[in-house]
Order: sequence, then structure tokens, then C-alpha cells
Amino acid sequence: MLYIYIYIYIYNIVRCGGSKVNLRPPIISTDSRFLLCASGDLVKVYSTRTEEWLHSLQGHTNQVTGIALNPANHLQVYSCSVDGTVKLWDFIDGILIKTFIIGYPLFAIYVSEKHEGVLFLHVSMATDSKNECFQLVAVHLPKSAEQEVEAKEMSVVSSHISSNPSCTAFGRGGEYIAFARHLQLNVYFFRKQKTCSFSLKATDKKGAKNAFTCIACHPTDDCIATGHEDGKIRLWRNFIHKKEYTYSTQHWHHNAVNTLCFTPEGTHLLSGGIESVLVQWQYGAGNRKEFLPRLGGSILHISVSSDGQLFCTSHSDNSKLLSFKCLFLPMLFMLSGDGVLTDLMIDPRSKALVLNGKPGHLQFYSLLRDKHLYNLDIVQQEYIYEAGLDQFEVVKAAFDIKGSWLATVEERGQKSSDLEFFLKLWAFDERTQSFVLNTTITAAHTDRIISMCFSSSKETTMLVTIAEDGQFKAWCQGADADTQQDQNFWSCDFVGSYHNLKPTNCSFSADSSLLAVSFQEVITIWSPETWEMLTTLCQPPGVIRDLCFGRLSCSKYLLGTTTRNLLCCWNLLTCALEWSSSVEVSKLQPDPLSENVAAFSYQSKHTDVFVFKPSEPRPLFTNKNVCSEKVHRAVFVPREEPLNNCDESSQWLNRSQLYFLTQNMDLLTFSTATEEDRILSSSKQLVIDDSVAVTPFYLLLGKHGQQQQKLNTQSHPAADKPQQPQGSVTIKELLHTPAHVLPAASVLCSMFVNSLLISNTGVQEEMDSEKEEEDSEEEMEACDSQQELRVQGSVDEVTLKLSKAQERELKRVRKTDFSWMAGLIDSKP
Repeated sequence: MLYIYIYIYIYNIVRCGGSKVNLRPPIISTDSRFLLCASGDLVKVYSTRTEEWLHSLQGHTNQVTGIALNPANHLQVYSCSVDGTVKLWDFIDGILIKTFIIGYPLFAIYVSEKHEGVLFLHVSMATDSKNECFQLVAVHLPKSAEQEVEAKEMSVVSSHISSNPSCTAFGRGGEYIAFARHLQLNVYFFRKQKTCSFSLKATDKKGAKNAFTCIACHPTDDCIATGHEDGKIRLWRNFIHKKEYTYSTQHWHHNAVNTLCFTPEGTHLLSGGIESVLVQWQYGAGNRKEFLPRLGGSILHISVSSDGQLFCTSHSDNSKLLSFKCLFLPMLFMLSGDGVLTDLMIDPRSKALVLNGKPGHLQFYSLLRDKHLYNLDIVQQEYIYEAGLDQFEVVKAAFDIKGSWLATVEERGQKSSDLEFFLKLWAFDERTQSFVLNTTITAAHTDRIISMCFSSSKETTMLVTIAEDGQFKAWCQGADADTQQDQNFWSCDFVGSYHNLKPTNCSFSADSSLLAVSFQEVITIWSPETWEMLTTLCQPPGVIRDLCFGRLSCSKYLLGTTTRNLLCCWNLLTCALEWSSSVEVSKLQPDPLSENVAAFSYQSKHTDVFVFKPSEPRPLFTNKNVCSEKVHRAVFVPREEPLNNCDESSQWLNRSQLYFLTQNMDLLTFSTATEEDRILSSSKQLVIDDSVAVTPFYLLLGKHGQQQQKLNTQSHPAADKPQQPQGSVTIKELLHTPAHVLPAASVLCSMFVNSLLISNTGVQEEMDSEKEEEDSEEEMEACDSQQELRVQGSVDEVTLKLSKAQERELKRVRKTDFSWMAGLIDSKP
């Protein structure tokens, strides 16, 4: 029996990546250096030059639902959240300036240059029980020196607006605001305090769907662009006069238009939809347009920099793309798969996290830098975005222990009769530093592949797959039938089954001497060398859901979870059930570098984590309510260096770190206080130095520079090190001070020239010190002579006094080195 003991340890659950970044459109800073996007309860700041994550604005306690630059200060940004607060940030330094307490859940934020000190927010109507109707309110920000202040002064601009923030937009810098809902377009004029409404029919004569999906206002002209469900774009003009309004129609999208955006100068209109194509319409030129196709996923949001040269698109696969207008080449900088079908895996070579990425691809994701590295195209087919169309998806993947081979399973078709799948083996190419397709098996099984795993041995590589056809198969590298020489292609080595039962899971032991395959409620143990079934293990009722062997000293134990909420442990030496515990385990994850096993238990609408060793009935670590969703994906990531000075409560984190993925795509991990301080210090140093990310090339040069500086310090003590001129401080101030607060150029030139001049204060001080030294020596000699006279009792005796010039000459003679004369004297006969 496994006894659950609860221990309270000081651990922090840290979000280290993931989260949905496509909920709201991102914003680009005024100087186009930074990209800000809402991610969970954070606002992440990225560098548009290096694509690196710089830091996060952390302070909200719930989902961030909107961000907007402060019109009065381009270095500040507003963020609103469901927690009912609006926060003002200095996003470059990551400093929270002020918090405005609204008191209601907020779902979007808008700002206007003509409404200084006023924010426009989406607020859910309290009278609506289904929470489907929203109202737009204007909140006047109070002027207060306190960091937290309540914003009580607010007024309702419009009620019953759309819950989609893309259906609300300001026009002409804030003279009016347009908002659409269902089939009606409303325009509210602030000066006249008047609302004009325009409506469309549900369908026209051709059966088109006219419901509004998004809206955008021209920056200078009185023109409103609206997107619709049928893929049409309407340009509304002369809407100031309600009875004389007109609109023109443009049509390219074959499905709903998700987003619209005008460029800052108003010369182009950008649109995006499910086709994954960025369409650029030339304003005032009819249907003249340009395309940027194959962007990966359905486009949800479009943002444009203030100079109109940089575009940013958010996609349905939770990715963002940066593209330059002059080149029109996309630059992928972040990706987190939406709907992970594969397990979380670690590439043994690059130490990157591998999981589903864009459709038909595997993504390699850096945990250290929170950045997408690259995609591996598995399906190798163009993805067609069309509703109801079945296409291939990567559903299974596994690495061998050395990282030389990658196995993937791709399939399409929900029904067994229409099911089509492929098993592919990929070999790592040292020359290209990537995986290359080696073998494609079209008929690996007759039914869907459920699970697969590689052997743990470094000498021989073997892959085992199990499927719903009731068989498990072992795949090995075969030999050419013509030349009888070993080749790299793969072939089936063994086919096994057990009483026509469907297999559910498989696992190799730590030394690959045993293979465990579960068939519903029975576990079979096989020898991979002879393919002899050694024994069977029966357990209490319930189908085996998860299976894993112990590691190191606990390698004799086999763990399994069942659908009857049981966690069982068998001793393979005695072939008996060692212990069992009644607990619902959604995920069982062993640590490859220790005996520890992590179990995620979902109950009472939250997930608990406990870490234990199979040989002991007492957990090493227990953490209640780590998240509110069920966890199905987790992985232990080996550390490059073990934690030093690790206390007893953190021993299970000494060699590996546990990561797990929630249903909201939050990648979480457990971190100690030491790790958190290290991450915090590195992020602060990153912001203070250059406000840009540290690239691998910079890290290489920086490490070399630190080593060289250390060697110089050891060879030249601090006392012998020459002092830097004081002008370097001036130069540093000139380089690090923001340009908008620097004085005039004439003042800067004089400061810069003066900083380069060598100061003569050091020479004057040296001359003064020599003079003081001479005077002090004269005083000491005078005192000595008087004391000598007192001792001899010849005070009345007249003594000859030397002049100051003679005394200085005498001192100079005394200091002269006459040791060279000793050699001449000794050499005489």
C-alpha cells in the first residue's frame, strides 16, 4: 500500500513558456524595436531584431485581455485583465508604474490621442446571465501619486457591443468610434454625441453571409473597412450623413475575414483569414492586391509598426510571424503548438523540447530561451485550410537514447474505415545537423498505432509499436537482400500478440533486457533477445492506462496505472504485486537519471503532483493544486550540471527538472529559490545592458572576454593596473542616456572633447607631493640636529648653517647611488 504523506516544501511553480499568445493582437513599439503580446497573466516583451524574449511584465492575477501603448509616452504600455485592473508599465525596464482598480472583469482596452487621461474598456454587462453582451465604457484615470488607485469615474459609451474586440475601432485619431455586432454597424461621434446605425440583411440574393466579423478605420479619411463571414470586405464612406452613405465591396477570401488593419499612412489595407495568406490591398485602387502565402496557420490578428515597414501576424496555431514590407519574407520567432497530440520529448542532441508545431510538423523549442528553434516537416505535404477536410497530422513521435533516430506516426481520417497512416524513421544527418527521412512504412499495422517506444540500449536500436489490431511489432535495422550487408533501412523483426486482446501500452526496462506490453488488464513480459514471453502479471480490475519501469536501484519494479483509479507496483524478481494505492493518475513520468517517478493526480477539479520512489511507500514530494486542468503531458529534462548545495527537500530536482503542459498551453515547472534568483538576475542584466537578447554568438564572445579579463587581473594586480580616464564616465553617460533627454549637440561636443583630454591634475599633485616631502625632510633634519646638540651639551657653540639650495644639493647627493665605485676600488692592486 502506498501511503500518501503531505509535506510542505518551499517550491515555486514557474511558467517557463507556452501560454496562448494569439488571444489578442500584439503591438509593436514606436521605434519598432520591441514586440509586446499578452500571454496568460503576463505581457511578454520580445526583440524584433534578434527574435529573443527579453522579459515579462508580471503583476496581473488573471488572463491579460488587452494591451495598448500610452499615447502620452511611447515608452509605456497599458494592460487590462480579467482581474479587474489596468496597469501602466515601463515595458523597456519592466517596471510597474501604476495600477488602476476598475472593479469589473475587463476584456479589451482602447486608447485615443484625442482623449488624454481616458481609457476605453470592454466590460461584461452584469444583467446578462449568459455573459454574451458587453458594453464599452470610458474610464477617466485619476491623478494620484499612489501606486494603486481606484478609477471610479466612468461613463457608458455604448451597450450591447460584440464580445469580439476586433469589431471595435477608433477613427480619425479618436473623433469617432465604430463597432459592429451581428448585422449592424454603429458609428458614435464624440463631438456630436450621436450614433449612426447601418444594417445589412442576413443573406443576399446569392446566399452570402453578411454578418460582421472585424472592423478597421482609415487613419486620415472617413472610411470604415468591415470584414464579413462570406469573405467579403466592405469599405463604408460618407457615413457621417446617415441617408447618403455608400460602400464598395472587395472579395478574395473564400471564408470569413478574421482581421483587418490599415497601414499608418493609409495607403494599404491588410486582411487575413483561414487561408493563411496575408493580403495587401492598395487603398483607392479597386481590387489591386498583393499576397504573402503559406504562413502556417489561420491568421487571427494583424499589427503594423508606426513606420509601416514591419508587419506582425498572429495565427491559430499559437504562433506569430514578423515580416518586412520591403522584403515580404516571414520571420518565425515563437511557436507553441495548439492541441498537442504527441508526448513531450527531449531531443538528446540539442536538449530542445519537441512536440507538435504547425500542422504536419514537429517543433523544436528551447526551454532555456523560451523560443522556437525550428520546424521539422514530417508530413511533407502542403496543408490546405478548408473546413471539414481531413489532412495528415503527426500523432506519435519518439527519439532513441542517442538522438540518432526519430520515429513518427502520421494519420488522417477519424473513422477506422477511412484511416490512413504512415510510420516513418528519420536519421540524424551530421552534415546538415537535421533529421532526414530514412524509411517510410505504409502498412506497419492494419489499425491505428496506439503507442511506441525505443529500446534503452546504446548498443542496439529497436523500435516497438502497438496498435488496435491486437499486435505489437519490433522493428530493427535490416540487411540488404542482394548484398547481404547491413543497411540503415528498417524492417519488422517480430510480431507478438496475447489472446486476441488489444494492447494498451509498452515500455522497455532500463537495460533493455525486458519489454513490458499491457493487453487490457494483463501485463506481459518479453525477452527482446529470444522473443520469449517470460511471464504475465495480473492486477485488480481495470484496463492498464500507463506503464513504466523503475530506474537505477529501482529497475526491478514495474509501475502501472489503471482506469479504475489504481496505481500498482510489481516486483519483477518475485512476480508479485508489491503495493497499490487508490489514486487517479492522469500521467506517470519516470526520471531517466534517478529512481524518482512523478505522478499527476486529477481530482476535485485540480491537479496534484507527488514524486516517489517505487521502493518506498512514502512520497518524496507532494504539491497540491498545481493547476486547475488535467495534465496529460510531462517530461523530466536532464540538467547540464547538478544543483550545488541542494537541500534534502530538493534532492529530487538535483539532476533533472520536471516540466508539464496544461490544457491552456501553459508550460510549467518546479524551481527552487536559487534557480529563480539566477533567472531573475540574468533577465535584469539582459535589460540593463542592451535591452536586447543575448545571442549564442554574444554568449561565446562574452565568456571569452570574461576569461581574458580574469587572466589579466591575475597577471596584473589591481595596484599596478592603470586608472581609466575620467572621461570614460562621460562617454558612458552619453551612450546610455535616452536621446530625447540629451542636451543640445553643441553641449555634447564640448563634453566629448573635454573627456578625451588628459587632465594635468595628476602632474600638479605629484609636484606638490614632492615639495611637501622635501619640506618634511628638512623639518625632521632640523629637529635631529637640535636634539643632538642638546645631548652633547654644546648649545652655546656656534654651528655653521647651510642654505636651502645647499641642503637640497646635499640631499640629492645622498640619494645618488655610488655602489659602482666599489668595483673600481676592489679592482686596484
